[in-house]
Amino acid sequence: MLLFLVNTLAQADIYKYIDKHGHLMLTDNPTHEGYKRLVKTWKGWEEAKELPENFNLLKNKKKFDPTIRSVAKLYQLPHALLHAVITVESSYDPNAISRAGAVGLMQLMPETAKRYGVVNRKNPKENIFGGTRYLQYLLKLFNNDMTLALAAYNAGENAVIRYGKKIPPYKETQNYVRKVLKYYKKYQDSMS
Repeated sequence: MLLFLVNTLAQADIYKYIDKHGHLMLTDNPTHEGYKRLVKTWKGWEEAKELPENFNLLKNKKKFDPTIRSVAKLYQLPHALLHAVITVESSYDPNAISRAGAVGLMQLMPETAKRYGVVNRKNPKENIFGGTRYLQYLLKLFNNDMTLALAAYNAGENAVIRYGKKIPPYKETQNYVRKVLKYYKKYQDSMS
């Protein structure tokens, strides 16, 4: 068991960041582009030359942040919540397509896109507007209960209603709600 744990740790990527106060931070989950991946060489630990594996996520997060913030403000929702939904739904890939046929940053199904006036689900701005309006509707429908709104965003509002206004007993939906809330908390703490 210990050998497995050591082997797993040895394979994890480590990133470093030095903040404006000179504090060194090490992580296996970088949260912005300032982190540099470390590699073990014969001279010791050095910065890797290539981009981190999740560079596109970080780049797109930064790229779409102004739109996310303006749409969040317009619909009076926390921008950290929209970032959390987008992180879990698409990892900021505007071309993401799910097995069920959901498309774009906020993974809109065709009916939802049509309902909220989204013509091109791959258009990041349209997708964010449509997904945010839907999320706002779900929050109102479930009396601002974020867990129920998120469950409905994932499984559909009728599923939440059918299960007595509780999170449906679907493993995927339960995991989805947990993940979004985890990112929401993280982004609340790190994004101002």
